[in-house]
Amino acid sequence: MPPQPHARSGPAFLLTQLGTRAAMLFAERVAALDLTPPQVGMLRMIGTEAGLSQQQLAGRLGMLPSKVVSFVDELEGRGLVVRARSARDRRVYELTLTDKGEELMRQVREVAAQHDADFCGPLDTSEREQLAGLLRRLAEHHDLTPGVHPGYRHLG
Repeated sequence: MPPQPHARSGPAFLLTQLGTRAAMLFAERVAALDLTPPQVGMLRMIGTEAGLSQQQLAGRLGMLPSKVVSFVDELEGRGLVVRARSARDRRVYELTLTDKGEELMRQVREVAAQHDADFCGPLDTSEREQLAGLLRRLAEHHDLTPGVHPGYRHLG
C-alpha cells in the first residue's frame, strides 16, 4: 500500500494546510455573527485591554494607524466600540467595548470554543494539550505575538 500523501508532507506544509483550513472555517463561523476575523481580533484586543489607544492597537497588531482608524470607525458605527478622548492626553483616543460589543464577544468565545472542539475532534484531551504546547513553542521561537494573527500586517 503506497504511503498517504500527508505522510510525505513536512510539518511546515501541514501547518500551512491546517492553518489555512482553520482560518477559513473560523471566518465562516464568525460571518454568521456579521464579523470578519480581523474585526474579531480587534474586538478581542480592545476587550482584554480596555482603554487601549488607537496607536497602541495599531502597534500591537502591526497595522498602519490609518487603517486601524477605519476599522474602529466601522466598529464604533455598529455600536460595538466607544472611542473617547483620554483624560491624561487629549490627543489620544482610548477604546472600550460597549455592552453590545461585550455581548458579541461572549458569542464569539462560544463560536471559537466550538470551532476548537470541532477542528481538534480527532484528538483526545492529552493530545490536544501536547499539540498546543508544541505549537506555542514554535510560535515563541518565531517571535509571534501571542493572540495576534500575523496577517494584520498585510491589512494596512
